[in-house]
Parts: sequence; structure tokens; C-alpha cells
Amino acid sequence: MRTSKPITVTLGKQQAILEEQLASGEFESASEVVRAGLKALEREKQARTEHYRRLVEEALNDPRPDVSLEDAFERLHLHHEKRVRERG
Repeated sequence: MRTSKPITVTLGKQQAILEEQLASGEFESASEVVRAGLKALEREKQARTEHYRRLVEEALNDPRPDVSLEDAFERLHLHHEKRVRERG
């Protein structure tokens, strides 16, 4: 039994990229190019997710004392004012 179904896709400017990939000989069909692109997109998504997970873990494990929301916004406000003054 077939696990996929045919679809129609309008590529626009990306059509040239598809044609280049087919001309390179690396892929035998447009379907292979599209599947490879979707796999790359999934890898990119997983890499971003892992990166953000590491950042959150680092933040949670940061030994420095917490900063209150009010203090954080005050620091941002002062930083913004300083930059505005520097720009004239």
C-alpha cells in the first residue's frame, strides 16, 4: 500500500533551484529534491530546538542570582536611554 500521495506544488522562483539540482545529477526526480529539502528543513528545526533547549538549560543552571522583572526592565530602559543620547 502506498504511504504517500501525489501533490501539486507551484514553485515560482524556486523552480530554478529544482532544475539546477536535477541538472547536477545528484537527484533523479523532482520528488527526490523536494524530499531532500523537507528533510533538511526538519534537521534545521531539530537543531534550533536543541539550541534553544541548551540555552534554557544554561539559564536555569546559571549560578548568578535571579533578577526581578522590574530590575530587568529598568536596566533595559536605562540602556535604551543611553543609546538614544549617544545617537543624538
